[in-house]
Amino acid sequence: MLVLADAIDQMNRAVANVVKWLALIMVLVQFCIVIGRYVFGFNSIAAQESVLYMHATLFMLGAGFTLLVDKHVRVDVVYAKVSDLTQRRIDLFGHLFLLIPSMTALLYWSWPSVRNSWKILEGPISVGGIEAVFLLKSLIPAFCVLILLQSLSILVRMFHEEART
Repeated sequence: MLVLADAIDQMNRAVANVVKWLALIMVLVQFCIVIGRYVFGFNSIAAQESVLYMHATLFMLGAGFTLLVDKHVRVDVVYAKVSDLTQRRIDLFGHLFLLIPSMTALLYWSWPSVRNSWKILEGPISVGGIEAVFLLKSLIPAFCVLILLQSLSILVRMFHEEART
C-alpha cells in the first residue's frame, strides 16, 4: 500500500512542478495587459481571461500538493495545542468524515455540468474571450480527484504508522 501512497505523492508533486510556473506566467501576462491598456490603449478580453484560467488551474491542480505538504489553511485553534495522538485523530476524522465526503459530493454534483459543458464545447465567459469554458469546468473534477487521491495516500500512511507502533 505504501507503493500506492508513494505513487500518489509523486503524481501530485509532478502536477505541482508543472502548474507552479503558471504563477510566473500569470504575473507576466497581467503585466503585459496593464502595459497594453495604459501605455498603448490596447485591451484583450482573451488575455484577461487567460489570467483567470491560469489562476484557477494553479489553485485547483496545486491543491493536492498543498495537502501533501500539509500547508493548507487550518482554522483550528485547538489543533496546535493538543498532543500528536489527538492531532492524528483530528486528521483521521477530518479525512474520513469531512474531506472525503465533501470531495465526493462535489465530484458527483459537478459532473453533470462538466459533462454538458464538454458536450457543447461551452464557449467564452465574455464576448471575445477564450472559447474553452469546458476546460475551466474540467478543473473541478480534476481538483476533487487529486484531493481524494492525496487523502487516500495520507490515510494509508496514517494506518501504516499506527500498525508500526
